[in-house]
Amino acid sequence: MNTAILDPNIQEFITQNSGVPITKLALQKNPFPEIEWIVILNQIEAKSKAKDKLPTWFAAENIIYPSKISVEQTSSERTAAYKASLISGESLIDLTGGFGVDDYYFSQKFKNIAHCEINNDLSAIVKHNFKQLKVENCTFYADDSTSVLNQFNKKWDWIYIDPSRRNDAKGKVFMLKDCLPNVPDLLNFYFEKTESILIKTAPLLDLSAGLSELQFVKNIHIIALENEVKELLFEIHKNYSGEITIKTANILKDKIETFDFILGNEIGFPSYELPQKYVYEPNSAIMKSGGFDEVSTIFKINKLHKHSHLYTSETLIEFPGRRFEIEKTISYSKNEMKIELANQQANITTRNFPDTVENIRKKWKIKNGGNLYCFFTTDKNDNKIVLICRKIT
Repeated sequence: MNTAILDPNIQEFITQNSGVPITKLALQKNPFPEIEWIVILNQIEAKSKAKDKLPTWFAAENIIYPSKISVEQTSSERTAAYKASLISGESLIDLTGGFGVDDYYFSQKFKNIAHCEINNDLSAIVKHNFKQLKVENCTFYADDSTSVLNQFNKKWDWIYIDPSRRNDAKGKVFMLKDCLPNVPDLLNFYFEKTESILIKTAPLLDLSAGLSELQFVKNIHIIALENEVKELLFEIHKNYSGEITIKTANILKDKIETFDFILGNEIGFPSYELPQKYVYEPNSAIMKSGGFDEVSTIFKINKLHKHSHLYTSETLIEFPGRRFEIEKTISYSKNEMKIELANQQANITTRNFPDTVENIRKKWKIKNGGNLYCFFTTDKNDNKIVLICRKIT
């Protein structure tokens, strides 16, 4: 950790230049020759990245940042705060501490936090930053997490793990065994140290793949931020053998959309109907969950088609996703398209449709944007249709 960057003049320079393109700054002469220019530039770039993602860090004085990649890869404050709301207790040990954003919020829910980070420099940076952020209930261990766990003859209320994919892992299939630490192999060891584990994974992990590698899963949390899935959380409890609950959350500026269901629990059959007055598009967390039939049965709305994942109703309901009023439904035919949409401006979405958005735009000369929303999809009778809609805000 380079503490020379904490010089008040350098800190003021970093703050003043936050947001300025690094390519522009790199051409300037270093005003502080006692420290490498690249070190200062890295601080400016990383702080710029933190402005929206980590506003608490951005606003605090004398924060030291690691590489911009570490800032890019860390949890955002909004997802970290939501994650911390899910669990609580006396003690938590984070086996993959990183930049410490998750632990900052866990420290508000637990009396004692242990931050493990094998990178000595990053561990020192987080320890320094937590002092600036006035976090006093976190202990730091710059060591391998397995070694740290073996140092303690105690049980933790929770173990938290954010395994990283090994660089030598090949192929498109993402498995937990391809990560460090190898959670599936270490699970029995972890359960000697705790009864409860929370595992964060990248959103590209398939839920069934995670379930095939893990035991005792009680809840799977799917967290989206502004309709983009950011994290999957596997919550496991020693010897748990009951139902698995899928819990989805889409964190928006003014609210959190939630939708939960029991995995594999037959609560009824979805109903199918031709487009009615309103159409609904589930948020990305629900789309990741695969609970498409559950949406129909729980909200008592109709599916357009088994594979379309769009829903319709005659009366408007509250819904965890986007809602639209259908102005017109047309068949996807040359004559109808020429009359209604050719050479127009519209936002286009395809669901269970044989052509891409790009090809549709090119073929019918439809410009992007505007207030019109068009869903190119398939109805319950397997007919290709277009829903011409207005968004309900």
